[in-house]
Amino acid sequence: MKTSWRSASLVASAVAVLTLTTACGQESGTSASSQNVGATAAAGTVGGVGSGTGYTSGGVGAGTGSSASPSGAAGSGASTQTAGELAISTNTELGKILTDSNGKTLYRFDADTAEPPKSNCDGDCATTWPPVSADDVSAGDGIDKSLLGEVTRSDGTKQLTVDGWPAYYYAKDASAGDTSGQGVGNKWFALAPDGKKAKAESDLPGLSVRKDPNLGNIVVDKNGMTVYRFLKDEAWPKPVSACVGACLEKWPAVGPVETNDTEGVVKKGLMSFTRPDGVKQQTVNCWPIYTFSGDKAPGDINGQGVGGTWYAVAPDGKPVGAPKQ
Repeated sequence: MKTSWRSASLVASAVAVLTLTTACGQESGTSASSQNVGATAAAGTVGGVGSGTGYTSGGVGAGTGSSASPSGAAGSGASTQTAGELAISTNTELGKILTDSNGKTLYRFDADTAEPPKSNCDGDCATTWPPVSADDVSAGDGIDKSLLGEVTRSDGTKQLTVDGWPAYYYAKDASAGDTSGQGVGNKWFALAPDGKKAKAESDLPGLSVRKDPNLGNIVVDKNGMTVYRFLKDEAWPKPVSACVGACLEKWPAVGPVETNDTEGVVKKGLMSFTRPDGVKQQTVNCWPIYTFSGDKAPGDINGQGVGGTWYAVAPDGKPVGAPKQ
């Protein structure tokens, strides 16, 4: 990596929240930082690597046979691994994550610092978490190359930084797409393309939008589970659910979501209503929404087209792939 990269300043902009009136007549539901990319601040040396680093000799298994594991790591230094052209991958649980040219996940460490960039993972820690080399790294599609920099480690090697945060592999990630390092010791997290921690599914808004490779943009709940519409329901002049009794066991109603706890979903008609059984249910564009018991993991779309009446929901509330009526 060339050390002539200039620093990039990230400015957080305020977001205005607009309150929109519902159409169904029912109840309505970082500070700026900068990085001297290419900085040559010496990486810190950690003495007695243990629970404070998220590494324990018995629980993490340093030096496992992963292709990401360094060869000949010793002392306070460790061999760094070349990443090549960085890429953005979509993980069903974590959203967008940063990977190397082989699809291996990149991580960051809470004990490190970004301003100035500094690694606090050496010795055994760096065997379990091999540093990503700054050499021959390039930014792939969608990655802001101004966020990429480098830091000089205690052994003199150059480590890649992303928005100031030193980047690592995890030795237990054996294959492309593995994210077994996520949350280890509550200090290690997959890197998002902007250098922040990748969002765990529990960190998602109450309703948000996910791009499915087959269906396009669809609405998901706070757990990343696909949201559906029932074609026998009604929205006008008020929401009415035709899914009752045993139907609700297969198609649980989505509970109320605050308007400001949504992302990418059209706000008009985003509201909740009270079902005849007294349960409150969320709507998108006034249409009642549900999840499907047959979906076992975020990203599943097993409910799509069931019975010719159940379909995933577009951000504007329309049923995705439903026949025109």
